[in-house]
Amino acid sequence: MHVVTSYPDGVFNWVDLSTPDPAGATAFYTALFGWEHEDIPIPMGGFYTMLRMDGKNVAGLGPMAPGMEGMPAFWASYIKHSDADAIAARIAEAGGTVMMPPMDVMEEGRMLMAQDPTGAMFGVWQPRNHIGAQVVNAPNALIWNELQTRDAAAAEAFYAHVFSWTAAHDGSGYVVFAAGDRRQAGMMQMDDSWGPVPPNWAVYFMVEDLEGNVAKAQQLGGNVLVPPTAAGDMGRFAVLQDPQGGVFTVMQFDGPVDPPPGA
Repeated sequence: MHVVTSYPDGVFNWVDLSTPDPAGATAFYTALFGWEHEDIPIPMGGFYTMLRMDGKNVAGLGPMAPGMEGMPAFWASYIKHSDADAIAARIAEAGGTVMMPPMDVMEEGRMLMAQDPTGAMFGVWQPRNHIGAQVVNAPNALIWNELQTRDAAAAEAFYAHVFSWTAAHDGSGYVVFAAGDRRQAGMMQMDDSWGPVPPNWAVYFMVEDLEGNVAKAQQLGGNVLVPPTAAGDMGRFAVLQDPQGGVFTVMQFDGPVDPPPGA
C-alpha cells in the first residue's frame, strides 16, 4: 500500500462527512469499508472522527455545523493548495462565493469553504500537520471526485481560473479535469432527468466487490440510489446513501487505476 506524503496544488486531497449522527455514521462506514476510527476532541466542543485504513488517514467525519440542523448528511471534497488566502481571492474574481473564509484548524492546516458559480460547494485545504488522505486510489479509499452541475461551461471556466485546471472532453460529453499532468476529477452536465438534485461534488470510493458492497450497505441501513451500472470500459459503479442521508459512489474497476500522488 502506497502512503501519500504530499499532494500537488490543485489536486483533491481530502473528503469528510458532515452528519447529524456521527456515531451512527461511524458505525456504518467502518462496517462497510473496514475502516478504523479515532474521535479527536475539537476546541469548540465535540469530536472530529478520523477514519483510517491500516492506521493511515482516508477520510473524516463530524457533526453538522450550527445552523444546519435538519439537513441530511453530506460529503465535502477539499482541494489542496499551498496558499488558501490567494485561492480565496481567485474564487471571488471568478464569480464564486467564499462561504467560510480561510481559517486555521489548530496546527493541522488552513481551510476555506466555497461555492462555485453553479452552486456546488467545495473546500480548500492548506496542509500543515495534516496533509490529507494518506491512502487514495486503492480499495476502500477515495478514487475520484466528480462535479455534477447544470452549467458545465461556467464551471470549467471557474476552475481553470482558480486552480489552472485543464479539461478534456470525451464523445459522451464527460469532462476530465487535470491539475498539471494529473487527471484527478470529472464533470457531468445535469439535465431535467436528475430532478431536484443540487449541483455538487460527488465522492467515489474504490471497491473490489461492487455487488457485495452494495448488499452490505443495505444490510447496514443504507439505500441504493443507483444500482450497479456499467461505466463504459472503466468498470461498474453504484450510488449509495448512508442512513443519515449522505450520498456517495462506489466503483469497481475492470483494469488498473491511476497511481496515487508520488507513487
